[in-house]
Amino acid sequence: MCIPPADEPAGPHFALLAKIAARNGLSRLSMGMSGDFETAVRFGATSVRVGSALFGARAG
Repeated sequence: MCIPPADEPAGPHFALLAKIAARNGLSRLSMGMSGDFETAVRFGATSVRVGSALFGARAG
């Protein structure tokens, strides 16, 4: 699971993980969350975490 730093663009981190996954023959790639899932999908994510997009922010 790749969750990039909040203060950096997600794309370069997702690209690096996709490259590592391809080099190692991995067919599944988990990266991205509600705020950056579109970018993650563009870079090949097969699983993303979109809980807050579906259910809203956590209380507290």
